[in-house]
Amino acid sequence: MQTYDLQANSLRELNAALHAQANDTNQTSWEIVNPRGSHAVAVGLDAPIEVRVKGSTGYYTAGMNKQATVHVHGSAGPGVAENMMSGTVVIDGDASQYAGATGHGGLLVIKGNASSRCGISMKGINIVVHGNVGHMSAFMAQSGNLVVCGDAGDALGDSIYEARLFVRGSVKSLGADCIEKEMRPEHIEILRDLLDRAGSDAKPEEFKRYGSARQLYNFKVDNAY
Repeated sequence: MQTYDLQANSLRELNAALHAQANDTNQTSWEIVNPRGSHAVAVGLDAPIEVRVKGSTGYYTAGMNKQATVHVHGSAGPGVAENMMSGTVVIDGDASQYAGATGHGGLLVIKGNASSRCGISMKGINIVVHGNVGHMSAFMAQSGNLVVCGDAGDALGDSIYEARLFVRGSVKSLGADCIEKEMRPEHIEILRDLLDRAGSDAKPEEFKRYGSARQLYNFKVDNAY
């Protein structure tokens, strides 16, 4: 395992070393110590490596991730795993605003709570939050799955497209064009797999599913002013 101390070395050097693994993956296991809330830790990775961050991080941790597994043993600031393409990102603590925003693929696991706009404009990513999510989560979510083992705040799924939202707890309010939908056997299986991969012992039968009513897809002249 390669250990990198952010108190003694620069973040720029760390990310450069991690990016170099796209061409040379001899060092497949990394441990980052003393992150001290640094921003943009382990961003833009594109190699099947494992990165453990021993502490909390700031903005944009593991953004644009491809292939890598990034595990933060702490909490993460805004924009964690933003525009993620593949791989796995795990946050042991809480995540701030817009976690997993615009993510195209991969799995984001937040073992604490997520703040507002979790999964905003998600485009294929799978997000599992063990705790609660804040308001406007899954706003304009296009595809993928958002799983919330706790409660959801106001305006869940506002202007949603075809993403699937699974919530075990209460939903303060649903956003425009988001409705509760039938939980069919195929959804139970999707949810069971995601909960298992995220290390949650929640039962899929305890969840409700929400998605698009498909009323905002087409222009209606009666709505014009």
